Amino acid sequence: MSIGSALLSTVLAVASVSGASAAPFAPVGMAGARPATQVASSPSAARWGWPLDPEPEVVRRFDPPDQPWLPGHRGVDLAATVSQSVRAQAAGRVSWSGVIAGRAVVVVAHDSGLRSTFEPVAAAAPVGTAVGRGDTVGVLTATPGHCAPRTCLHWGVLRGETYLDPLSFVGRVPVVLLPLT
Repeated sequence: MSIGSALLSTVLAVASVSGASAAPFAPVGMAGARPATQVASSPSAARWGWPLDPEPEVVRRFDPPDQPWLPGHRGVDLAATVSQSVRAQAAGRVSWSGVIAGRAVVVVAHDSGLRSTFEPVAAAAPVGTAVGRGDTVGVLTATPGHCAPRTCLHWGVLRGETYLDPLSFVGRVPVVLLPLT
């Protein structure tokens, strides 16, 4: 687990405890943490929207690690432009914003107990601000990231300490064919 991932997990733990509707959790990779999962028993796509408008290209998909402490991609990367508005996908409250490992991060706690994370994003609304689906929560910054030379938004969704596939909330989960038995 990188230092940035460890710091983000710690911040998310603090954000979840301080958010009135968020469920507390142990940071990923800590004792009692469970592996990430791709399946989200989630709100329907009708209640969740994309964090970028228009609907963006998916540059890198969700790829959870086999164990919480192993490398993986705990969110999705969406093609974006510097200064592009980042929007809440569902109603909630800005529960944390700040800089982690040199990148601006915004966290939105949703009434369902889920949390959305966005980076590199400078907050447009202060912590505690209630947001509705489609409200601007921040703007994409010029911070170089793992999409370089492209610019992208890293979007994560968590339930407790478990990372979920954000695309499942907007109806874009990849189809997996299983063998006939």
